[in-house]
Amino acid sequence: MFILKKKYFLIIESIKDINLSNIKKINKFNIIYRNKYLKDNLNEIVRFRKMCNSKKIGFFISNRIKLAHTLKADGVYISANNNNLGLVHLKYTNFKVIGAAHNLKELKIKILQRCSFILYSRLFKTSYKFKKGHLGILRFNQICKSLKKNLVPLGGISLSNLNKLKLINSDSFAILSAVKKKPAIISRLF
Repeated sequence: MFILKKKYFLIIESIKDINLSNIKKINKFNIIYRNKYLKDNLNEIVRFRKMCNSKKIGFFISNRIKLAHTLKADGVYISANNNNLGLVHLKYTNFKVIGAAHNLKELKIKILQRCSFILYSRLFKTSYKFKKGHLGILRFNQICKSLKKNLVPLGGISLSNLNKLKLINSDSFAILSAVKKKPAIISRLF
């Protein structure tokens, strides 16, 4: 199974969710660290950041700009509910800005925030109890074409539908729960 994309975004909630030795390709992977509860030790995160740096894996911190500066992260990930337009200044620093959106309103805000990449969710059906609905391949491609933006699909991507990503008009994709539940998915991305 070969899925050839330029960028892969792996969203983790703990540095224990991923084994960096499974990642062989350089300059393709980006890890988004979005730990809401700070269970990981800062020294461990610094060590993890250095390992990412040595393997040329992009490292992004979710919504915490000061921590991203402290860790010398590659950038910051702005969640869908963060609609602060004051973050536009980050575009003019060395930081890359990645945003997330679930609907067109949030998508337009991420465009105003000048995000380099916008993760647009939910591409496929998910098993989340309180999250219903999904875009599907056709709707996702229509939105990309109408906005003239290269969006990054997120949501419901698993081993069973990985090949369907070839039909997506995007040069990248993002996965969240599959990183933790099925780490073998990382080895199948090449």
